[in-house]
Amino acid sequence: MTASPPPVLPDERLAAGVARLALRYRGHFSPETIQRVITDSYERLAEQARVRAHLVVLAEHLATDRLDALARIEGAPGVGLTRVLFVCTHNAGRSQMAAALLAHRAAGRVVVSSAGTHPAAEVEPAVAQVLTEAGLDLTDAFPKPLTEEVVQAADIVITMGCGDACPVLPGRRYLDWPITDPEGAPIAVVRGIRDEIDAHITELLDSLPHA
Repeated sequence: MTASPPPVLPDERLAAGVARLALRYRGHFSPETIQRVITDSYERLAEQARVRAHLVVLAEHLATDRLDALARIEGAPGVGLTRVLFVCTHNAGRSQMAAALLAHRAAGRVVVSSAGTHPAAEVEPAVAQVLTEAGLDLTDAFPKPLTEEVVQAADIVITMGCGDACPVLPGRRYLDWPITDPEGAPIAVVRGIRDEIDAHITELLDSLPHA
């Protein structure tokens, strides 16, 4: 009987992501920096993961967001768009809705990201449903931990119920949107929360410089 091959360790699977990101950021970040960021991203996501089947892929996505933010901090060419960061506690409801709505309506005028101070394992199903009803797809969305570089790179930080856990850095524009947490709420209530966030998005867009 042929022996089964040994399981592929996360480090080995992460190496493929490191190689892809090394090509993407060639000349800007060293392979060592990329290795550190993607490994740290994997470990952060693993802390709240229920299922780890796609964790390596998600770690690469998170590492990409963080490296893009680092590029902005370091003044890399072509990263001058206004960056808006939405922060809530679990990054499973309010901040996910706000990020999706702003990205859709801004149509490339801003760079949008979201994160949670204590990220959940997955996006709330009702949140995904009400955004699908509005024509937005959250298939690839996942709760992300709040990291220092993403905060540092943001021009506007919008907090949504995370209280004192949200970091405050000088030189950033801070807004607080007192939005009800949709966790466990009936679908009709979640639709109302979506529409309330969308109204805030309209006000935010009106305050941004036009492309």
